[in-house]
Amino acid sequence: MEKDSLRKKYIFNWKGAFALVAGMIVGTSVIAVLNVFSMMVFKDNFQYQDFYLLIINAAGFLGAIFAFDYFVARPQTGRKLNFNFSPTNFGTYLLIFPMMLGMMLIAEFITAQIPISGPFFGEYYAYFSKMMEQMTNDKATLIVMAVIMAPIFEEIVFRGIIQKGLINKGTKPITAIAISAVVFGLVHGNPWQFVGAVLLGCILGFVYYKTKSLLLPILLHAFNNLCSSFLIFYGNTESFAEAFKVSEWIILIVGIVLFAVFYYLFTRKYRVHYSENY
Repeated sequence: MEKDSLRKKYIFNWKGAFALVAGMIVGTSVIAVLNVFSMMVFKDNFQYQDFYLLIINAAGFLGAIFAFDYFVARPQTGRKLNFNFSPTNFGTYLLIFPMMLGMMLIAEFITAQIPISGPFFGEYYAYFSKMMEQMTNDKATLIVMAVIMAPIFEEIVFRGIIQKGLINKGTKPITAIAISAVVFGLVHGNPWQFVGAVLLGCILGFVYYKTKSLLLPILLHAFNNLCSSFLIFYGNTESFAEAFKVSEWIILIVGIVLFAVFYYLFTRKYRVHYSENY
């Protein structure tokens, strides 16, 4: 029996959830307090500066990861968190990116069916749209936050900690993937991003479970956010249908075909699931 198989594995439970939430609150609070200090002493408010948005976002995730590592993972296993970021063979990338694109198109169609008007959805959508517009207009900041920071931090938390910890606990893989995807959707805080986040989260979790490398879901996550950023920058929309001026049904059909074909090829490639130190 290999030495790695004898190592204790961290699990995710209510303590882990508390550690993540508390760590994120503490991390963001530290930056907020520093900003208050800056306002009082130097009369400078950095709240609406682009660099402040990046720093407070990073502080929140780093605080969450540190709290889980220090208060949960180390007491359970006796060692610090360690993730596998190994690349895989080129053929795998040729399968997972079209599969991801297919699910992105399917998610767009389903999301488009959610109302954006009416007594509830109308006000909520207007508030959400205004909040997103107020974040930042700087393209470089959005790229750094959405294409680099978000994929790295979010995949570590939702796939590397939550999903992996649930599977280590004995939860069925399909259930662990679904739970991490739903939590991933909930933290986005609105129904339009929730649907896409859950569907895409399932693909990210599935790829991670099959390949055991956190690098792949990070790259897929970055790919999704990069596509959305380009659509916003050059088409003033997050919709492929609007950007390419085609029917939503065509987007759905193309998405189903892409996803079905490459999901089949990917599952055939990873049909044999070798045991290792997940």
